Amino acid sequence: MIIPIYGYGEPVLRKVAEPIAADYPNLKEIITNMYETMYNAYGVGLAAPQVGMAIRLFVIDTKPFSDDKDLSNEEQEQLKNFKKTFINAKILKEEGEEWGFNEGCLSIPDVREDVYRKERITIEYCEEDFEMKTEVFDGLIARVIQHEYDHIEGVLFTDRISSLKKTLIKKKLQNIMDGKAFPDYRMKFANKKGR
Repeated sequence: MIIPIYGYGEPVLRKVAEPIAADYPNLKEIITNMYETMYNAYGVGLAAPQVGMAIRLFVIDTKPFSDDKDLSNEEQEQLKNFKKTFINAKILKEEGEEWGFNEGCLSIPDVREDVYRKERITIEYCEEDFEMKTEVFDGLIARVIQHEYDHIEGVLFTDRISSLKKTLIKKKLQNIMDGKAFPDYRMKFANKKGR
């Protein structure tokens, strides 16, 4: 089932999300709905706070990035096959050079900015069966994980840009809060009853 994505200004996007247990109610259904909602909005990641739940859960499928002709065949293949659910994730280490990439967010439609993040992460998380894993990711996969991880920490990509850029997008952010953004997917806006 496709569920509305919460827009910039919704309080749940600023909460540090809570860990969950394997018996969390309707977890499989929630995960299925999150993937469906993400695909419907042409996203590559979606965190539970973006659909109104302050829990430490996010889903990622980087396949859309695999079409990038500037990437090596190996990178394209990696991105094509990376689909994963992260539960109770904790980034243990961020390493390497910081590099910029033009990021967007389903909760902040029509706003894109260059964000600088470290190139490699070590992350501990549970899979859907609650098996604990510790893995290292780099490149675009690490970036998508870092973006979604920020969501479960109550951080948005707009928090990672300069004061000047924040000033330049202030009106766009206000429009999102007021429901004056019109993405081609369902949204819940902070200052407007759902559409």
